[in-house]
Amino acid sequence: MKKSAFEFQARIWREKALSVCRRYGAGKDEAEDIAQDVMLRLWQMHEELERFQSIEAIVTLMAKHLLRNRQRRRPTETLDATIIVSQDTSPHDELVMKENEEWLTAKLHQLPTTQRTLLYMRQVERRSHEEIARLLGIETASVSTLLARARRTILEEIKRRNQI
Repeated sequence: MKKSAFEFQARIWREKALSVCRRYGAGKDEAEDIAQDVMLRLWQMHEELERFQSIEAIVTLMAKHLLRNRQRRRPTETLDATIIVSQDTSPHDELVMKENEEWLTAKLHQLPTTQRTLLYMRQVERRSHEEIARLLGIETASVSTLLARARRTILEEIKRRNQI
């Protein structure tokens, strides 16, 4: 592919990479970084691009894979790192609370990435369903459904743990 043809298509491909990143939960800066990486990789292989049927499909795959790789490398975060312990709490109660927190954190990390992200955005960041839907590029009803599934999964795990 010639430089002029590449430059003509580059804007379209960049927007495609940005939309894919946003759809999978990337923030604005992260989406920009990934789109830039995608464009750099496309330029590095610009002479070979004509042999592909759909360059947009390649852009989509590159953006998705680069985003997932970044998400995997990110250090894991606990939902709430601070524990408030009153002065009259016994060491046994503190230990039980710590074990419960570790158990819950482990169960949250076992949730599918989308559900965990939605739960974090709703419970920790206090975002509305509409805001989450807009940020992730999904329907508001989908946000409600995925949140309900995540909460139901956690509730079932709690019931199983407590043998209710």
